[in-house]
Amino acid sequence: MNDKSLFTPLQIGDLTLANRIALPPLTRCRSEQPGNVPGEMMVDYYRQRASAGFMVTEGTQIEPRGQGYAWTPGIHSAEQIAGWKKVTEAVHQEGGTLFCQLWHVGRVSHSELQPAKLQPVAPSAVAVTGVRVFIETGPGEGMLTAPSEPRELTTAEVKEIVGLYRQAAENAKEAGFDGVELHAANGYLINQFISEHSNFRTDEYGGTLANRLRFLQEIVTEVSAVFGNQRVGVRFAPLFTSTSEDRVYLGLVESDPYTTYITAAKMLDSLKVGYLSIAEADWDNSPELPEDFRSALRAAFSGVIMYAGRYTQEKAERVLQQGWGDLFGFGRTFIANPDLPYRLRNGYSLNAVDAASLYGGTRKGYTDYPFYPS
Repeated sequence: MNDKSLFTPLQIGDLTLANRIALPPLTRCRSEQPGNVPGEMMVDYYRQRASAGFMVTEGTQIEPRGQGYAWTPGIHSAEQIAGWKKVTEAVHQEGGTLFCQLWHVGRVSHSELQPAKLQPVAPSAVAVTGVRVFIETGPGEGMLTAPSEPRELTTAEVKEIVGLYRQAAENAKEAGFDGVELHAANGYLINQFISEHSNFRTDEYGGTLANRLRFLQEIVTEVSAVFGNQRVGVRFAPLFTSTSEDRVYLGLVESDPYTTYITAAKMLDSLKVGYLSIAEADWDNSPELPEDFRSALRAAFSGVIMYAGRYTQEKAERVLQQGWGDLFGFGRTFIANPDLPYRLRNGYSLNAVDAASLYGGTRKGYTDYPFYPS
């Protein structure tokens, strides 16, 4: 037990966070079209929430093939970099810290979202089931549909994508971000390489767990060369049950998730990344993360550990007091309460989230939630 609170400052490398309340990566599908460019709505959205001790952007595709949902922003074009620069400048003016989540969806995509309407790419030519992607059917209109059959990447292409992650980190640095987070959760590309259910490769990136972790290891090395390892984080979603909700919301459940993710954490610790982010199951009546896993993760990883997934102030304080975590993401709660740290510190009431406006749309349900007092 310790005497820290959510309002105790925290160090991530040379960054000092004012509090331990984080805005985790939250897909909102509000980028401007054409081009998936961050616009003024996104500038306002992140500026409003800059009192968080730490913020991570929504998933941001590193290349055109990395997109799985219409209207999500990228970090691969000059226009996107310029748009994000306006976001980071606004956040820094408010004293905030903002990392860019680098994202590639791999097989969780549709040919309609791919360059020249080609197949999505993946570690192996195995289709994903039980999930839907979102494609545009007209200006401001779209539909959910099953992902397309992917094609397997060649070994040379895998190495090229590692290089694209480095380029995305360089773009993020040009845009003024404080660091980057690698999205290795939710069944997307890095997770697809790690998982025994989606990686059937026979080259250096498949087979043993060490080989399945190689893609992530190489990406971490490359982006760390851009930002420094302490300004790099990695997000995992270690699931310990297999239900329909798991498949829909988070994707891949390993036969031995404990060994998979503790091994991955030890690898990241050896690379001295700044933090490890754990996305917990977040649907109604979802199971708690096993306490023995939390303890083992703390023993395996010496950097900052961030948790997110239906966290309340009480749950975050409990996990902090146990010494299992250091930083806590409040997802939908932060969407609905741009001044969340102020409200939590003072015990003020919270706005309810409008579920209908979470993905896509206008400023309604995006930048119009009231500050306290409302």
